[in-house]
Amino acid sequence: MSTAPSLSVIVVCKNPGPRLHVALASVWEQRHVHAELIVVDGGSTDGSVAWLESQRARIATLVSEPDGGVYDAMNKAIALAHGTWIYFLGADDRLAGDMVLSETLNWMKKTEAAVVVGEAAFDDGRIYKLRSNVNAVARNFIHHQGTFYRRTLFEENGGFDATLAVAADYEFNVRLWKSHIRFKPIPLRIAACGTGGVSDGGDWRVYREEIAVRHRYFSLARSLPWDVLSVVRFVRKQLVRTLGRPR
Repeated sequence: MSTAPSLSVIVVCKNPGPRLHVALASVWEQRHVHAELIVVDGGSTDGSVAWLESQRARIATLVSEPDGGVYDAMNKAIALAHGTWIYFLGADDRLAGDMVLSETLNWMKKTEAAVVVGEAAFDDGRIYKLRSNVNAVARNFIHHQGTFYRRTLFEENGGFDATLAVAADYEFNVRLWKSHIRFKPIPLRIAACGTGGVSDGGDWRVYREEIAVRHRYFSLARSLPWDVLSVVRFVRKQLVRTLGRPR
């Protein structure tokens, strides 16, 4: 009987282009750990499927079929995972070094927390990590590129809400936080992340869904000030995009 892996790394994608090669290479380069790699492709037409098939020996599970969006694909991958821990790596992202997973697993052995969070550093200089005082009502307080979840969390709390297009990770994190699940920060940079994804683009649905999730879990009085700030952030993003365009 084979031993279950300590860690499942999940990558979901659709028409990711060549950056997917970099993302997966950063997993294959990991030292002193053998992670279960699961790739769920949404039916790419950019040649990614053929390339993935050529790398099939290095991918534990590969699925390519139409899906209902990124969170539907993530839920599919979770159902296929066997690892004690689950990590979601974006197709535009890469692990920050070849010892990241090994060092993270060492930290996991020292904690009973169900969520372990390191740093996610974006190419434009932004760095996200778990703050000591979580303010879950404000906005998403952790980024999946720096976060490891115990697989049992999904069995006990359900998966991502696939009716949300861009904020299901925020909804899931708030759901866990409201259930008093323990989040543990660790002093490691986990991933280097690309910019320009849906959540970075300034689309109103990002802020609309953030507001909707907030109102699921918090009172109107507590939510409204943060709703106003969400609108302000949206307007500011639009101004930056408009003023930054060539004339």
